[in-house]
Amino acid sequence: MAPLFAFLHHVAAFTLVSALVLEFVLIRSELSLKSARQIQVADLIFGISAGVILVVGLLRVLYFEKGAAYYFHSIPFMIKFTLFVLVALLSIYPTLEFLSWRRFLGTGQVPVLSERKGRTIRMIIHLELAGILFLILCAALMARGVGYRA
Repeated sequence: MAPLFAFLHHVAAFTLVSALVLEFVLIRSELSLKSARQIQVADLIFGISAGVILVVGLLRVLYFEKGAAYYFHSIPFMIKFTLFVLVALLSIYPTLEFLSWRRFLGTGQVPVLSERKGRTIRMIIHLELAGILFLILCAALMARGVGYRA
């Protein structure tokens, strides 16, 4: 069962990164009806993937792999979990903006995204991607036992 949960965890992680990169690429161009809808779908996939990562990851920590005692004594794991929470919190602002577009898209109008909001969203996505990059580093360190405190 542990390999299945590891597989699900990794697929969700790759899906999350792919969705976030797609958001970043699409938000850099001028919005159209098609790109705005694609951004909304990518953001939905990002959110679902994050939920799967959290649930499956916690199940792995609590019931599979090395057990909770091991992970909660691992500095890279604690940093990894903290980064995951920070990325999730950062994602709230873009998600709220993308959700606000429903009203426009429902009437066939292109959402209005001011230059300031666009810059802010791009900066947040940059920060999310950087957080994920460091999270992956922590995952590699954690898997090798680096920073484990008994």
